[in-house]
Amino acid sequence: MILLKGPEEIALIRRAAQIVAEVLATVGDAAQPDVTTDELDRMAEELTRKRGARPAFKGYRPGTQSAYPKSLCVAINEQIVHGIPSGRKLKAGDIIGLDYGVIYRGYYADAAKTVAVGQVSDVASRLIAVAQKALYAGIDQARVGNRISDISLAVQRAVEKAGFSVVEEFAGHGIGRSLHEEPQIPNYFRSGMANPRLQEGMVLAIEPMVNEGTAALKILRDGWTVVTADGKLSAHFEHSVAITAQGPEILSQLSDA
Repeated sequence: MILLKGPEEIALIRRAAQIVAEVLATVGDAAQPDVTTDELDRMAEELTRKRGARPAFKGYRPGTQSAYPKSLCVAINEQIVHGIPSGRKLKAGDIIGLDYGVIYRGYYADAAKTVAVGQVSDVASRLIAVAQKALYAGIDQARVGNRISDISLAVQRAVEKAGFSVVEEFAGHGIGRSLHEEPQIPNYFRSGMANPRLQEGMVLAIEPMVNEGTAALKILRDGWTVVTADGKLSAHFEHSVAITAQGPEILSQLSDA
């Protein structure tokens, strides 16, 4: 069932999303050579708790899977999503996906971005730019009366036009009272897939995951870290977005206020 949110609920999700945006901005700036991903994780949790929220991913246990042990998800180079922070040091030339969520007064928000560590290759820079462009192409279709397929196809076309591939096994999702709600928002579309119409009051986490090479993936033995099957690069961007009568509102974009 798709849960529609009223103005008061969206206000709480907006505050949660602003906390996510603030944390990601600081952590993204700190992603420099010789910094460990554990240091970034600790920074994210400390900043979150200072803002009266708590990390959404820490202890998260989907189905029978083991609980996620950290607060921040990191994905370096060929890692797509759900990399677990560790003592690994970042190196110049790496790209790192930072995926983060918080709970604020019972409401969730989620966002992600991929940043360059120092100077990166031309293909890495282009991959990051295309993944971000695909996110905003999808968001532009998040309008009352459109369907999920309008978002999915906008993402897919932006990615494939650039010669990259979209990950099919993981998708965006509704968000609000839970971290993952209906509907699912794939980054591709085929005939026969579920395709609900978008309504005012829906809040969606739209999140393209874009691979340099094949869309195929594998999951490492830790049960969480997802990597490209061919070892090539991957980039990930995400925003929490409210569907309003005036158009999409990006809740996890830093405000000037």
